[in-house]
Amino acid sequence: MSDGGTERQQPGRRAVLGAAALGGAVAAVGLPGTARAAGGPGGNGGSGAGGRLPNPAVIAHRGASGYRPEHTLGAYQFALDMGADVIEQDLVPTKDGHLVCRHENEIGGTTDVADHPEFADRETTKTVDGAQITGWFTEDFTLAELKTLRATERIPAVRQRNTLYDGRWEVPTFDEVLQWAERQRRGTGRPVWLHVETKHPTYFRSLGLELEKPLARLVRRYGRDKRNSPIFLQSFEPTSVERLAGLVDSPGVVLLGGASSRPWDFVEAGDPRTVADLVTPGGLEWIAGFAEGLGPTLDLIIPKDSTGRLKEPTTLVRDAHAAGLVLHPYTMRNENTFLPADFRKGTDTTHYGDAFGAFQVYFETGIDGIFTDNPDTGLLARDAFLAQG
Repeated sequence: MSDGGTERQQPGRRAVLGAAALGGAVAAVGLPGTARAAGGPGGNGGSGAGGRLPNPAVIAHRGASGYRPEHTLGAYQFALDMGADVIEQDLVPTKDGHLVCRHENEIGGTTDVADHPEFADRETTKTVDGAQITGWFTEDFTLAELKTLRATERIPAVRQRNTLYDGRWEVPTFDEVLQWAERQRRGTGRPVWLHVETKHPTYFRSLGLELEKPLARLVRRYGRDKRNSPIFLQSFEPTSVERLAGLVDSPGVVLLGGASSRPWDFVEAGDPRTVADLVTPGGLEWIAGFAEGLGPTLDLIIPKDSTGRLKEPTTLVRDAHAAGLVLHPYTMRNENTFLPADFRKGTDTTHYGDAFGAFQVYFETGIDGIFTDNPDTGLLARDAFLAQG
């Protein structure tokens, strides 16, 4: 499909997440438009009730990253063991074109690379999406070199207990994650849903390291390329989601940052639109032409005032549902430092606040899922929310 996305103007295609992927549970919570598609998700044996996502879905943000170093098989497995509905991966390339799971291509903060003298000369300063960053970058390492490193906790000052697990896991390739997911499916009979993000695709394309085609090849190889496959393909760059839509039928999700921000592909192309333009009815209709969902920051659902306290919800949930899109906003975490001021307890920013109260408020807006570093908290909060009827 071309970048224009005209081949995606199919209501049934866009409605998949509204009914088939989210299954019968959506009707119970009243998601608009659920009559437009039928059946459960296919791909990897997910056609039965066990393959359907509940609503709201609990999405493990980089795995159970509140308890284990993020983007490791340990974090993914722990999230799955907790019962998370979907597990997220962020993808960046190696020098030799392999897709690996890291939140960023700079790996000084998430691996022990600084402890490897053989890679001391790889430390450099680069400009990525307009930001100058100093460190070590995946695109300067072969996969074999990257495999000599071990993952570490990204925010040890907040999650000191997670540092216990530093060094226990490698940086996984996405191929390895798909193999892991397939083993889990064979063992349980249930598909492992994945939420997969292309990171900095315009930047990497400029280096000759395109993300979309290698990702599509892997998605096809593991049978996750259908419109009802247990996978979401997401990006903060809408054109990356468009490119993926031309390669596979897997459902796409456009991630959205702050209202005044601009997707980097828009910056590079001279497109003046901001996120505020994309969350208007017209912008949402445009997104619905090539994607099935949105992954907005929670502040686009309920803004905060200057003190960090929640204000009134916006109309984004209603408007996105009217456009046939589902919403999986990000990110809920248990610690005070990440919670709205309304739900903080005490003065220690690393201590847990009233995360259950915050989950309740966000679920009440009608979102279809939520990213969280603490899947167990999210699952209990969802149970309490649904129990209210």
